[in-house]
Amino acid sequence: MMTTTAIHPDAVLESLLAKGGRSQRQRNLKAVHGICHRQHQVGVRDFSTAGIGKLCEAAGVLKGRALYNAQSADYRTLIEAWAAYAGPAMPQATQAPASHAYLLRIEDPAIRSLMQAIIVERDKLKAQINTLKANTKVIIDRRPLGAQVVAAQGCATPLTVTAASQLTDSERQALRRAVAPEFLRDQGWRELEHGEIVNDKGRTVFDPGYATAIRKVLGS
Repeated sequence: MMTTTAIHPDAVLESLLAKGGRSQRQRNLKAVHGICHRQHQVGVRDFSTAGIGKLCEAAGVLKGRALYNAQSADYRTLIEAWAAYAGPAMPQATQAPASHAYLLRIEDPAIRSLMQAIIVERDKLKAQINTLKANTKVIIDRRPLGAQVVAAQGCATPLTVTAASQLTDSERQALRRAVAPEFLRDQGWRELEHGEIVNDKGRTVFDPGYATAIRKVLGS
């Protein structure tokens, strides 16, 4: 549970305004109070002089370095009241990237949440692109199916030996005859669209791919 001081920053502001002074000082005190109030609303507990000074400068209230002047003691008193009211800042394991720091300047919580989701998605896409850039070398293997790679003596580059080149003449002739139209007709068989062989009654003799696989081995 967060520990707060008994004195609310609103009461501190009232006491500072009651001191009177120029209207510009009154407006600046109210503006600094408003900035601190918005920080507290979004859950920010860093009310350092430097941090609030940057927000004041971004809002055009006053220069951040002006908070360190002797004449700015009332502003520092108000900021310190907010710091005491909010309690000590929570320790952070990791610091938000500098590119995300401007999100704290978006007052509307809904818009801030939407912008944060967009930034997270952007960072994820950038990481994916960097991964793709790191893997630009693509190896395409265009060796024939069934080919075998062998190392030739005295040759630095491996040789690719196709399946057909490993057949003897008689083996090659036997395979050609197995899918020859004349042979199929003599057996009362026929070849269908997907390379399957069926008999005269339409029953499958060899499954789909039989004839096409033989032709691929033969390279024809």
